[in-house]
Amino acid sequence: MKVKAHVFVSGRVQGVFFRAETARAAVANHVTGWVRNLSNGQVEAVFEGEKSDVEIIVDFCKRGPSGAHVEVAEVTWKNWKGEFRDFRIL
Repeated sequence: MKVKAHVFVSGRVQGVFFRAETARAAVANHVTGWVRNLSNGQVEAVFEGEKSDVEIIVDFCKRGPSGAHVEVAEVTWKNWKGEFRDFRIL
C-alpha cells in the first residue's frame, strides 16, 4: 500500500546535515518527496512511497543524524497521490 507522510521536526535539526541525510535515506529506500528548512528552526518534509519504506524514513526523522537532537517529530499520514518523481532538498 502506498502512503504519504507530512513531517515537521523540531529540536537541533538545522546545521547538522538533517536534510542531506534524510534525502540519502529516502533515495536509498525508494521514497519520493522533499525536505526543507523552515525559518522557525524546524525541518519540514513530505514523503511518498510504499508504507514500509516511508515508515523507515519517518523513523529516521524521529532520531535524525548523529549531530541532531530531535525533540518532536509531528507526522500526518495522508493518502498517496503520486505527486513526485524523485526526492529533493528544497
